[in-house]
Amino acid sequence: MTTETDRLRRLLEVGRSLVTERDPEAVLQRILAEALEATGARYVALGVLNDERTELDRFLTLGLDDTTRLAIGELPRGRGVLGVLIKEPRPLRLATVSSHPQSYGFPPGHPPMTSFLGVPIVIRDDVWGNLYLTDKQGADEFTEEDEAAAIVLSHFAATAIDNARAYEGSERRRLELEQAVQGLEASQHIASAIGGAGGLDRTLELVVKRGRALVGARSVLIMLRDGDELVVAASAGHTVDARGRRMPVAQSTSGQVLERGRPELVTDVASRLRIAPDELGVPDAHTALLVPMTHRGVGLGVLAAFDRGQDAGPFTERDEQLLRTFAASAANAVAISRTVEAERLRSAIAASDAERGRWARELHDQTLQTLAGVRVGLSSALRANDLTSHAEATQQAIADIESEIKNLRAIISDLRPALLDDLGLLTALEALVERRRTAGLTIDFEFTLPDTALQANGSRDLETAVYRLVQESLTNVVKHASASTVRVAVVDSGGQVMIEVSDDGRGFDTEAQNSGFGLAGMGERVFLLGGSLEIESGPDGTLVRARIPTGSSQQTTADADQLVS
Repeated sequence: MTTETDRLRRLLEVGRSLVTERDPEAVLQRILAEALEATGARYVALGVLNDERTELDRFLTLGLDDTTRLAIGELPRGRGVLGVLIKEPRPLRLATVSSHPQSYGFPPGHPPMTSFLGVPIVIRDDVWGNLYLTDKQGADEFTEEDEAAAIVLSHFAATAIDNARAYEGSERRRLELEQAVQGLEASQHIASAIGGAGGLDRTLELVVKRGRALVGARSVLIMLRDGDELVVAASAGHTVDARGRRMPVAQSTSGQVLERGRPELVTDVASRLRIAPDELGVPDAHTALLVPMTHRGVGLGVLAAFDRGQDAGPFTERDEQLLRTFAASAANAVAISRTVEAERLRSAIAASDAERGRWARELHDQTLQTLAGVRVGLSSALRANDLTSHAEATQQAIADIESEIKNLRAIISDLRPALLDDLGLLTALEALVERRRTAGLTIDFEFTLPDTALQANGSRDLETAVYRLVQESLTNVVKHASASTVRVAVVDSGGQVMIEVSDDGRGFDTEAQNSGFGLAGMGERVFLLGGSLEIESGPDGTLVRARIPTGSSQQTTADADQLVS
């Protein structure tokens, strides 16, 4: 077996391994090592051309120690003999490199070199770089076989570099696409949260957690404008008691970003930020990305990310684009929440006014009229100067007063029954149903709501809402439906309280403007507790159905947290 056969076999093995390498830098280092081995050169270098292919952009070497490399100083750019291959990309073999007309000699500190071999590396018909070998060991110059081996190696190198770059580009595009999909999924979750019943706090919490995961930030804050200050409304990552911390808009970099409406990449928070992140509950921050939250041209707050990755490296323009999307989602959530709160307030005021008007009518049409009748009866008895008339008037007045005492007690009980506070929802509803039965109604009452459903809610709001819905529905039946039979059900329905009141009365037009009968107040109560209200009415009767979530139904919010943890 000859030496040339061994070298050919070695080159084939190198070619097979090179074309499977996916790391471009590893390919370059392998080329240097194999060129040194295949040709017997003392020194080998690989020059990578710039985009214009006019000079060397990179220059990698093998065979020089660190001391010699430092002594040489600036790496060559492609002048002299090295530049010959740039202008004329074909193999060049010299017995003495200094004898070539284009030789400039060597800089101070450069080791002496005699023999020279250079071959271009061509990728897809474009010269990508050159392979340089010097000082053939054990011989005065490189041979034709060395040149052939270097050419074969340069072909393998071209293929390997092209494959590695293609893989690198494909992997980069895959990561970008994956990141884009993750961004779309996160935005979808946030959009769903904005339209859900979780509230603004839960939505902002989801925004900071998703945004942090997507850009790999160590910490993320959302700061909302409150007058002349920014207040931390949500945080994720390495923060300490961040929520509620404040900073002035006028004297802070975040405030400037808010006022200008443009994002800012901060590579050194110590020198750029006017207020240290520690004061916002973000310790040991080095870099930052500040993005304004703007809705219809109005600055609502700032989304701030600190330290990308474990090495706290700077954020990229891609990170800025992603966080701008999240900032827009957060701004939409804030704007929608404020609009909803304003609408809730208007609706609550309207419902309260309607409630007061109803009780005013009750007192005017019944109580005041009865008392006026008592006054007229007693006045007439006094003028008659007749003991019999006096006795009859007195007895009638006593009866009327007792009747109105009963009515007033009913009104007071309807406003806030003591039974609800003292004995609970079931007892209060049973008493309410019993009072309505005295009006001649046949009422079928079902109550299968476990105590845990009410306890999970953690407040009296749910009990009050259920009681009011049943109360208002029965009042409407008594006054307007001309019904004989009513069914009342308060049951647990998969983490929700379902209230149904149905009757066999004459029904009413639910679309009519004056079809109120307290419906506005019922809808407001359900809405404020995140529930839903349905009313169906026709010639065969009316059905009122409400669903109100209990505390146990908030598991969906916890599940959302798990997705971003």
